[in-house]
Amino acid sequence: MSEANMSEASMSATTSPPEPLPAPPAPPRAMGALRKYGKILRIALVERLVYRADFFVSTIFRFLPLVTTVLLWEAVFDSSGRSRLGGYSRNEMVAYLLLVQISRMFSSMPGLAAGISRDIRDGTLKKYLLQPIDMIGYLLSYRIAHKMAYIATTALPYAILFFFCRDFFDGLPDAGTLALYFLALVMGFLLGFFFEMMIGMVGFWFLEVTSFLYVVNTLNFFVSGHMFPLELLPPAWVTVLKSLPFQYLAYFPAAVFLGKVEGPELYWGLAGQLAWIIAFVVLARVLYRVGLARYSAYGG
Repeated sequence: MSEANMSEASMSATTSPPEPLPAPPAPPRAMGALRKYGKILRIALVERLVYRADFFVSTIFRFLPLVTTVLLWEAVFDSSGRSRLGGYSRNEMVAYLLLVQISRMFSSMPGLAAGISRDIRDGTLKKYLLQPIDMIGYLLSYRIAHKMAYIATTALPYAILFFFCRDFFDGLPDAGTLALYFLALVMGFLLGFFFEMMIGMVGFWFLEVTSFLYVVNTLNFFVSGHMFPLELLPPAWVTVLKSLPFQYLAYFPAAVFLGKVEGPELYWGLAGQLAWIIAFVVLARVLYRVGLARYSAYGG
């Protein structure tokens, strides 16, 4: 090779652009979604903690109907002349009513279904369609923050209440039962959330759902065991209600704590609760997609 050719080759080698560095791997989509909704949860938690005094005061006033209910059951036991009703003693009945308050603290979703139907009706639902935010994921993060703020600010009133009512409890269950009780509460939250999501989706098909929501919430309050243990009903009704998902919103966690559900029945109950959660998640997603296919936004 001539000197000129060698010089030309060396110049082209020195002036050639360097190889581009490989692009860093993109973060997994699931991790990005977790970070996004984690930030939503933190913002919502800060927002809800602003209303901690409201949570505290409303909890104190919520105890007043509970006192009336306890006095009512005291009168029922006195008038019946029996020491046990539906397998519950006087102390167990009061303990059950106290534990149901904890169950409902996790599973109740005030305003969720009504808020979804209102967003559909007035057109503000489109904010979820124009931004990279999933409505169900956003509302779930917001509700988790709401529950965290509520539990944190009402822990003291509930602790005082349970301290003064400690004689109604026959001690604490073992650590394993407590862990399963907490698991039932957490799954009760998920069950209540996705059930309310499903009910709110009715707004895609009906303009006004206030009466429908009132009927559903009233029936839910009764069949979930909030007013009394399900065992007080006739056996046929008990079988029907225990096959429905509503018992997991109030009755089931309280029954786990009191040892009314044990052994294989307990584990089958938790498996059934998980199955209902999965079913409600799928149904909520399907209703949301079908509803969006016929959705038209006006106003907003």
